[in-house]
Amino acid sequence: MIAYITGATSGFGRACAKRLAKLGYDVILNGRRKELLASLGQEIEDKYGVHVWLANYDVRELDAVKQSVADLPASWQAIDVLINNAGLAVGLTNIQDGDFDDWNRMIDTNIKGLLYVTRLISPLMIARGKGHIINIGSVAGKDVYGGGNVYCATKHAVDALNKAMRIDMLAYGVKVSQIAPGAAETEFSIVRFKGNKEAADKVYEGYKPLTEEDIADAVEYLVKLPPHVCVNDLIITSLNQANASIIHKK
Repeated sequence: MIAYITGATSGFGRACAKRLAKLGYDVILNGRRKELLASLGQEIEDKYGVHVWLANYDVRELDAVKQSVADLPASWQAIDVLINNAGLAVGLTNIQDGDFDDWNRMIDTNIKGLLYVTRLISPLMIARGKGHIINIGSVAGKDVYGGGNVYCATKHAVDALNKAMRIDMLAYGVKVSQIAPGAAETEFSIVRFKGNKEAADKVYEGYKPLTEEDIADAVEYLVKLPPHVCVNDLIITSLNQANASIIHKK
């Protein structure tokens, strides 16, 4: 069994890579940060005894995605699970104050990156008549909140693409699922606030947010389902969160 995980060097991606390795999957790890990628790969090989292939590229770069997939040996092309996890939020401003670079970074990563990787991996699954694409979306793809305009738009796009992929893959025996997490204490807010740890920490004050392991639990559940069962969409929040904008804090 082989799993391909984008954005594997931190957060949900890292936790999912470790969990799938624990389940016996050989893993293809994608990430931009070469040293972190290599360290994770070594840790997984040492701890779980599976094989690891490192795919060090940025999902925003189409030529890099193409080259990386083309470089996969035949023995690594039988991909059973693709986790489209690479994504981020940058900035929290009203639309009239938005930063064009922040917008492009989110659009290029969250939407185009997911499309690039899926376009190149899905034919490998179709050729085998099986596979499972798991898209990591967000509750921000179900609702919107102040300052989240473009990020929410990108995750609404993921939500729509997940539904469309489900239709497109239906005739080929390839499952498509979305996991839409709520607030989770990962690098997410550090990235959003551009390294401002004080601002990031405030996001998680007064309640217990999700952890990366909670999402790895969900991925394990999905990949263990019988072949005839597909969960199309799974929204997961902490007990204190109702939707993208309402969190009860003590």
